[in-house]
Amino acid sequence: MILTPSGDVSPWLSLGAAVLGFVLSPLAELLIARTMPRLGDLPALPVRITTAAVTGAACAAFALRFGSAPELPAFLLLGILGAQLARTDLTQHLLPNPLVLALLAGGALLLVLAWAVSGYATGLVRGVLGAAILFAAYLMLALISPSGLGMGDVKLAGPLGLYLGYLGWSHLLYGALLGFILNGVITLGLVSVRRRGKGTEVAHGPSMLAAAAGVALLLD
Repeated sequence: MILTPSGDVSPWLSLGAAVLGFVLSPLAELLIARTMPRLGDLPALPVRITTAAVTGAACAAFALRFGSAPELPAFLLLGILGAQLARTDLTQHLLPNPLVLALLAGGALLLVLAWAVSGYATGLVRGVLGAAILFAAYLMLALISPSGLGMGDVKLAGPLGLYLGYLGWSHLLYGALLGFILNGVITLGLVSVRRRGKGTEVAHGPSMLAAAAGVALLLD
């Protein structure tokens, strides 16, 4: 398990992380719109504001969780790109490959830099194994039940497995299970509230991301 700095976390660090997330969110949306035109134009203003607020809150929470630990930049990246992935999956039922790859490559690079600072090699090796394990597990589930999971979900399992595995084997297990539980609860809620039929399609990516973030924030 990673060691985080002891003592109280500076409120300025959390505030700065929140502002960073709030500012980078619209910049990320602009970059996505310009480099991935198939996703369409910029989202509507209410969606952009909501996404920025979620991003800022996620970055602030990660700053409170990790403090000035060298892993913090990697988790800030998870907050920023994770919010964009959740938005695109919710609105378009799509997890763009460039965003997933950016989260995987950027997360890996920042965790390698964290290892260079802290010397925490065990977490890095476990993160690589976690990425492979969760990717393989999702791939098998997608092959068994293609209607339940898409290949975008399978690809997203890679970077999330990296982050969860870095934190610990229990984080990887609980993060994977919680994603399915959360998605099931949301599906049942939509079926009951909207009275949709069995063909109700619920984006699984946001549940995966929310589960990973929740486990990273709450599980020691």
